[in-house]
Amino acid sequence: MSEHEEEAARRLAEELRNLKVEDVLLNVLVQISSIGYRRLGLSEETKADRDLGQAKLAIDTMKALTPVLAQVVPTELVLEFERSVAELQLAYVKAASEDAGGED
Repeated sequence: MSEHEEEAARRLAEELRNLKVEDVLLNVLVQISSIGYRRLGLSEETKADRDLGQAKLAIDTMKALTPVLAQVVPTELVLEFERSVAELQLAYVKAASEDAGGED
């Protein structure tokens, strides 16, 4: 292993030593929420990205992980994610209605 690779391995080990699972979960949930909104394709910019299967997976994942996160993070953060799930669910209904030819 080269000196550069050894240094990279040491840095990675140090990062992992300091990383908490809840930090990773928070980042993952933020990313999943963003992807979910994008896959709903409700704006002109994201219309081509619509994939309701992916949006539903994002919603279901957030619903599953939020209670786990609630055990280790402040209540305010949990409430934010619960609000995000509710907003995604409402937006999902709107997108599914549009796909079915319904009215807004």
